[in-house]
Amino acid sequence: MRITLFLFFVLTAATAFSQSSENGQSKKLAASGSFSINSNGVASVPAFTLGDPAFITSVSIAKGRFSYDPVLGYGLDLKPWFFDNWLHYKFIARPIFEMRAGFNYSTYFSEYTTPEETVLQGQRYFTFALEAFYTFKPKNSLQFAWWNDRGQEPGTIHGNYLSVAFERTEIEVAKKLLLSANGQLFYINYSDNNDGLFVTAKVSAAVKNIPLLLYFHGIQAITSNFEPFPGFKLNVGLAYVL
Repeated sequence: MRITLFLFFVLTAATAFSQSSENGQSKKLAASGSFSINSNGVASVPAFTLGDPAFITSVSIAKGRFSYDPVLGYGLDLKPWFFDNWLHYKFIARPIFEMRAGFNYSTYFSEYTTPEETVLQGQRYFTFALEAFYTFKPKNSLQFAWWNDRGQEPGTIHGNYLSVAFERTEIEVAKKLLLSANGQLFYINYSDNNDGLFVTAKVSAAVKNIPLLLYFHGIQAITSNFEPFPGFKLNVGLAYVL
């Protein structure tokens, strides 16, 4: 069942991308996607990680101001880790500034052991988001985000995520080698003492006209009441980008 869901998700993404490419003249439907394998399984909120290698597939299907942006995470053992189902609406769409609202129905999976067996439990979350993107040069941008997460099962956490990030893309360091750099500062304030201020840095490298991306992603807590205190985490990944 898990493998079936995984293959269905990937095939659906590929079909959507193919159909939008063939219908490119109308430019009414745009689709993109990526598939990556990484060493440490960093979640959508980077303070939380799987702690083991993971597969992550993301898709974006947009029409007008609306977009559907699902993300699917699996461990290398093909056990599900999380499903995100983001719906976004851009209520400001200008060449240098965009602002959008979003809603996410997600599920996170964790294991617990009983005397008889190991059980994989899914926990549902609703997330409301406001995000802004300011492009002050063709390859430089600032991104701001606020998410409000609400766990739906008893015992799940709830709280807020605030983030500001700077990104520079297509840094040409050689004739065919491009780099991208991203720096992020984010704060989380969740129930059950899941609070903290974190900084992250991500560097990606790609060769022109080859849809593969190698990236290094470092995460460091500045202050946090996590127990134990989270140390430095490094995530290395390889992504195939459609």
